[in-house]
Amino acid sequence: MSNLPNCPKCSSAYTYDDGTMFVCPECAHEWSLDAAAAGGDEARVIKDAHGTVLQDGDSVTVIKDLKVKGSSLVVKVGTKVKNIRLVEGDHDIDCRIDGVGAMKLKSEFVKKA
Repeated sequence: MSNLPNCPKCSSAYTYDDGTMFVCPECAHEWSLDAAAAGGDEARVIKDAHGTVLQDGDSVTVIKDLKVKGSSLVVKVGTKVKNIRLVEGDHDIDCRIDGVGAMKLKSEFVKKA
């Protein structure tokens, strides 16, 4: 049996290494060798366009017109988004916008309300 660490997200023992990353096949969580050596997954700090730290459940306001990919809809400046969830990735805000539906936003295009 290998000495690979368990997944920090779901505690699965079936992790494998993929180059410089560890991968969990059960929950699809990926983390770096450096994070595993440092003692796990450190919480990432996500900030809005003005540098204010965002948290799950915050309300934010869109600061730029955003075209919705694959649609003719546009999220207008000043649109208020309630109850956001922070996620990993390039688009780090998961939310629901009235009239548009579920979306992912980049934190650089919002400010905390």
